[in-house]
Order: sequence, then C-alpha cells, then structure tokens
Amino acid sequence: MNELADLIFPNIDKTVADYEKMYPARELKEGTIVTRFAPSPTGFIHIGHLFSSFVAKKVAQDTDGIFYLRIEDTDQKRTVENGITNIIRDLKNYNITFNEGMISETEEIGNYGPYIQSKRKEIYQTFAKELLKKGLAYPCFCTEEEVNDVREIQKRRKDRIGYYGEYAKYRNFDEQEAIKKIKNNEPYVVRFKSMGDYNKKIEINDAIKGKLTFPENDLDIVIIKSDGLPTYHFAHFVDDYLMHTTHIIRSDEWISSLPIHIQLFKTFNVKPPKYAHLSPLMKIDETGSKRKLSKRKDPESAVSYYHEKGIPKEAVILYILTVANSNFEAWYDTNKDASIDDFKFDFKKVSSSGSLFDYDKLLNISKNYISRLTAKEVYDGVLEYAKEFDLEFYNLLTKYKDYSIKIFNIEREQKKPRKDYDSYGNIKDQVFYMYDELFSDVTYDFDEKINKEEIKKVLDSYIEIYDENDDKDTWFSKMQNIGDNLGYCSNIKQYKENPDNYKGSIADISNIIRVAVTTSRMSPDLYEILKLLGKDRIKDRFNKAIQKLENK
Repeated sequence: MNELADLIFPNIDKTVADYEKMYPARELKEGTIVTRFAPSPTGFIHIGHLFSSFVAKKVAQDTDGIFYLRIEDTDQKRTVENGITNIIRDLKNYNITFNEGMISETEEIGNYGPYIQSKRKEIYQTFAKELLKKGLAYPCFCTEEEVNDVREIQKRRKDRIGYYGEYAKYRNFDEQEAIKKIKNNEPYVVRFKSMGDYNKKIEINDAIKGKLTFPENDLDIVIIKSDGLPTYHFAHFVDDYLMHTTHIIRSDEWISSLPIHIQLFKTFNVKPPKYAHLSPLMKIDETGSKRKLSKRKDPESAVSYYHEKGIPKEAVILYILTVANSNFEAWYDTNKDASIDDFKFDFKKVSSSGSLFDYDKLLNISKNYISRLTAKEVYDGVLEYAKEFDLEFYNLLTKYKDYSIKIFNIEREQKKPRKDYDSYGNIKDQVFYMYDELFSDVTYDFDEKINKEEIKKVLDSYIEIYDENDDKDTWFSKMQNIGDNLGYCSNIKQYKENPDNYKGSIADISNIIRVAVTTSRMSPDLYEILKLLGKDRIKDRFNKAIQKLENK
C-alpha cells in the first residue's frame, strides 16, 4: 500500500514517530488533569459552552493541571469572521482563561500547537498515510448520490445506516484500480478501514455517566475529506493524543461517537483519555414540556445575553457551579467567605440526565451575590456596565461618585443586607429618583384612598419640621407627631384594633412622603433616602408632587 499512500500524500515525509518526538509527554505530577475547550469558530458562545468550558477549567485547576483552547475549524464553510476573537472575548468576560492555546485570531501560547486545526493539516495527513501503509485506510470514490442511494437501500431493508460491510463499496477495491482513478483526478475521500465487529460489545467507563456498553464500531468513517482536511473524529484523536489530553469533557451529543474514538486510539496502540459527557441544560417551554435549551429559540442561551443584562459574571459562574455539582450550593452557603477555587469539583456530583436551566434561580443567585458586595464594588460594577450600555447613567455615576456609593450603601452594612438588585442592568430603574436629572415626567403611586388635599397637608407639615441632622429615632418621633396632629394613629397595633377611629396609620404618613420623593410606595430605608437628598431637594420633590396632583 506504500505506492497508494505516497500517491495520495506525496508531500508528507514525516512519520507518526517524528510527531511523537516533537510532542513529548508532559512533565506533570501523577493525577494532573490536562483538558481542553475545543469550539468551532462558527458564532456566539452559548451557555452550554460556558458550562463545559468552566467544568474543564475547574477540574484542571483543581489538580494544578493544564487547560487549553483548541480551535476546530476544519469545516471551513461554517467559520465566521472574528470567530476566534469572539470566543476568547466571551469566555474572558467570565474569567475563563487558558494555560495554552489561541490568544487571538493568529497568536497562540504553548508548546503543543498549532492550536488551530486548519494549520495542522500535515499532521493529520501523516497519521492517515501511516494507516494507508498498514492497509487500515483506503480511498473511497463514492459520489454523494451513491452514498444517498446506499442509505435509501438500508432504509428499505431496515438495516443500520452507514458505510460498512457489504455497503462499503471501495473497502476492498483493487489498489491499482484506485491508483488509476486518482491519476485520472477522480474526487475521493480517505476512509478508515474498521476492524470492528458490530456483534461484539465494548465497555467504556464515563466519568459522569458511569459504565457504558456499546457495539464495536464497524463503520468505515471518513478521516480525510476531499479538501485534505480531517473530519472531527480523526482530528479529535490526533490532537488529543499529541497534546496529551487526559480528560475529554464535552456534551453528551458526542457519546455515540465513543466507539469510533476509542477504536482510533487503540488502532495506534495509544491509551485513550478519560471521557466525561455532560448532559445538556434543559428548559421548561410554554407547553410545560422539558426540552434542550436552544441556540435558536432561547435568547438566554447566548452568554452575551447575561453580559447585556448586567448579571455579574461571578453570579453566572456561581449558578454554573450550582448546576454542575449538586453539593456546591450547600458548600457555598457554609463557606460564604471562601473562594470558589477552594471548592473541589466532583464528577460523581454531576447530573447524568441533564439539569434544568432556571433563569429565576440565576437571578436569585445574582441578587444574593450583589447583596454581599460593598457599596464601592456595586458602584464599580454598575459603572462598568453603564459605560458600555447606558452612557447617560455612566455620566451621572461619574459626576456623583461619592453620592452614588452612598446610595448603594443604603441597608447594605447590616446583618441582612437588602436584596433589591438582581443585575447591574436594572439598578438605574431602582435608584433613578436619587438623581434630579432622571426625576422628570414621573408618575406618582399615591394611595387613591387619600385625597390630594390630605397629601398636601402631610407634605407641608413634614417639610416644616424636617431636620437632616436628626437621628433616626428623633426623625421617626417627629413623623409620629405629624400623624397624631393630622388624625393618623402613630401606633400600628392600636390602629389595627380601632381603624375606624383614625384617618389612617403612621404607615400612610410615611408612604405619602415616600411616594413624593421616590414615586413608589416601595423603596429602601426612607430615613437614609431623605438624609441623602437633603432638605432643599426634598422640598423641591414635594412641590413637584403637589403640582402634579393639582394638574390632574
């Protein structure tokens, strides 16, 4: 078969042994994990990518191992402009960084490259040439129509679909006839000549799924396409072998490919790496059915979605860990001051059937995360978000830095911090009333049971006695006095016992003031809000509210 191999790959003068010397075993301690993230540069990074890349990084990090980025671009038709840049950027936004691999469209770091498959063409062809020489590969001249015809025959016969056995037309084709066809420039691909027996079983121990049983592979898969580039299966084997990957962590959509991949490793007398197949993230759709989170149907499948919403990347990662390891949430609750780097990932704690993606839970985790930050950290996070997505708010935050930090500190430095913010993107809507520039054309949520004359009385009475130097007890006592003077009960318990004896309670007084300065009956601590606004601005707010009521 040497003549055929040399004809197909005339420019390949290296051997597999040469590449084994070029890519020696890594000098790492026993038990160290080497894994990778190997996306195609075909579009945006989705949440499934973030899930699998984070898990891969985490298990490598836990063992002081290596995590590298390999770009699988052998399907040139699907490659998009700046695809690698987008991958690196989206992952970096979530602190997913690499020890080796591509760092831009053209640059890489590490000693086991190239880390982009289209630049490894000669390496793949060297391995394919060796298979040809050993009679374990052959050229196949089937046209697409012929392959489709075979598929139709198999369907009618209810046979397995694929290129194998009697359906493998060129498996035992005469070598000299093959040489003639190649010299006549007939198009062809190179197929692996499988020695497997479909009636025999193999067992594979998956780190997540456990023990799996498959029939041996007997498909003569394509390993080199007509353009000279490898298929996913063949490139996967060659790259993970030469880059000395110890663990392959990927979506379980590839689990059916295991017999092929294991067979390729064994054909070259190489010990296969360990596999860990992650089940897809699931979603409950409008009909109540459970389905896989979809890149096309679900905007939340794109990681850019969370960036645009202003959900802190740390909160997204916390949620990913919650989904990835069933024991993480309990660990985190009892180790609130620890870094997630201190948590040890356990494959046995990964769901083997697929976790439900719960956006509400993600927001709740984000809310809890933000509540634990200092006011300065919240400010920095909002500032960074606003710089990209809301220049109006960015300019206000920059102009009133110290004031803004004080706003974010309301009800923060206490045993149970307030949990209003589930993302940086919705903070402006919740604090807009603290900025005069944003307080225009507002709608007030006054209680409809209280008429405007009564509201005016309360506001006029309050502004006369307000003193921003009062402590909280004095402030509240003055508010009670106003209530008593105007016929409102200053004691909530007493009011509940005899509501008909009063116009309302102290809660109504505070809500009138609250709505006048914030527009809403719901807000953080009113005392802190008023103290930050100051008497002059409070008076201005009261006047605006009264004017709005009179113009109704």
